[in-house]
Amino acid sequence: MRLALAQINPLVGDLRGNSAQLLEHSQRAAAAGADLVITPELSLWGYPPRDLLLRPSLLQEQGRVLEALAAELPPELGLLLGLVDPIAGRELPGLHNAVALVQRGSWRMVARKRLLPSYDVFDERRYFQPGDQACLLEWPGAGRVWRLGLTICEDLWVEERVQGHRLAGADPIAELASQRPDLLLNLSASPFAQGKPELRLQLAAAAAARLGCPVVYVNQVGGNDELVFDGGSFVIDPQARVLRQLPCAQVALDLWEPAPRETAPATPASTAPPPLPLPLLPLPAPMEQLFRVLVLGVHDYARKCGFQQVVLGLSGGIDSALVAVIAAAALGPGQVQAMLMPSPYSSAGSRLDAIALADRLGLPHQTVAIESLMGAFNHSLEPVLGGAPQGLTAENLQSRIRGTLLMAVANQQGRLLLSTGNKSELAVGYCTLYGDMNGGLSVIGDLYKTTVFRLCHWLDSDAAADCRQALGLPGSGELIGAVIRTKPPSAELRPDQLDTDSLPDYDQLDPLLRSYIEELRSPEELIAEGHVDGELARRVYRLLRTAEFKRRQAAPLLKVSGRAFGGGWRMPIAAGPLT
Repeated sequence: MRLALAQINPLVGDLRGNSAQLLEHSQRAAAAGADLVITPELSLWGYPPRDLLLRPSLLQEQGRVLEALAAELPPELGLLLGLVDPIAGRELPGLHNAVALVQRGSWRMVARKRLLPSYDVFDERRYFQPGDQACLLEWPGAGRVWRLGLTICEDLWVEERVQGHRLAGADPIAELASQRPDLLLNLSASPFAQGKPELRLQLAAAAAARLGCPVVYVNQVGGNDELVFDGGSFVIDPQARVLRQLPCAQVALDLWEPAPRETAPATPASTAPPPLPLPLLPLPAPMEQLFRVLVLGVHDYARKCGFQQVVLGLSGGIDSALVAVIAAAALGPGQVQAMLMPSPYSSAGSRLDAIALADRLGLPHQTVAIESLMGAFNHSLEPVLGGAPQGLTAENLQSRIRGTLLMAVANQQGRLLLSTGNKSELAVGYCTLYGDMNGGLSVIGDLYKTTVFRLCHWLDSDAAADCRQALGLPGSGELIGAVIRTKPPSAELRPDQLDTDSLPDYDQLDPLLRSYIEELRSPEELIAEGHVDGELARRVYRLLRTAEFKRRQAAPLLKVSGRAFGGGWRMPIAAGPLT
């Protein structure tokens, strides 16, 4: 028996387009001698379809698309695809998250998802009911009948000792153990977060050890709104040996032929699972994973929303430099318009740094000075304010002038505006509504400033050469540049301004923010541990809370952490300052 792992990049809601992808991969797999093709969770719909699942017309379309796909599928080939299974009656929610087996001329449901995540960015209980039994598919091949355990994404995430928690409910792995499957198949749509590829391997290794059989894990790839799916599909055996590893952040198809089962019977589910050895096949370095995912996220957000070109403000600082590099890799340098918008407070060095970066990347760039516009705003506001704008008002006006110019270029030229703020700034409100927050996509809005520095140092190192070259960037020499990487961060909105005039040093700030955002800890907890100054802890927390109204109006951002601002962050705007 030959299995094909089809790591596809679906467009949410495009059932016909996704079916065409599935058919193409099936034809390629059949030509290579595959018997059964495995695809990601909800591969016919794209994940997450959200409220598109509530549209009766799309549910009806699913049946027509499946019939057409079955009619064209190569003979003697099976295709496991993710779809929805309507539930008869008026009970809500009225769907199962399911898997169908499609063969030439027919299709049938063979599995339903047991565990439905409704945490972070997931909201599956809004749409689905859980399945109520273990799913085993018998499949003939190589002169025998193979027993294939079927699970869908979260059904694999049952190892509390690995992940620290698990959803209440069934343990699909334990229930399958008594049925002694020859293989466990997991159809997934698992979005990227830093550290998650390693965690998936550990979870699959634990399941393989418990069942005494290999685990075939097939993940979706591609960006869908704020989520980026990194692919990285694999096969792992009970000894935690990775037998197949598909690439990160790329569409891929790979074949694998399992050997007949030679392992001892699966460990009874009632006993403690065995310890986890480390996988033998290394994953890409964390910084490379992160960079490739950000590039894919920008590429797919633009492509799937109908944009071929982007525009961004280039200041000479590290944040906009990183976004420019990501955009150039995602779309090609000729599709990225860089705008330099110096004010009287912009240093000559920053302007030169911005131009040098654009030249290294081959970006078209233009300069529009804003001093005259600042004067016009001051003149218009003097009668209202009793004088020219001062302090923070004057600084924010500069940012809003730039934001307006960028939006004008985006509108006139049909470009997507990329905002360049980082997570640290967004967390504490060190950003301007209708100014530097303008944009259709926040590229690094889930990267703390210290992570921005680490990623830029990696990009300029020899370790990044192969990745850079693979993504169409210069393979040698600096991209960001040592001058940009080492200069003190500054918004340059007043003479000699530094970020540290208003904020703690980022090496102090970011660990506090991680504790408050990722771990949901309180200032009192951190203070009680004695590792942080009480005044600083309370000040940072207060900044985080009072900036909530800004984040509610921010552009969508690419989620790359365990907890990002956006769909998985549901804090109230009006609440006590230390709640």
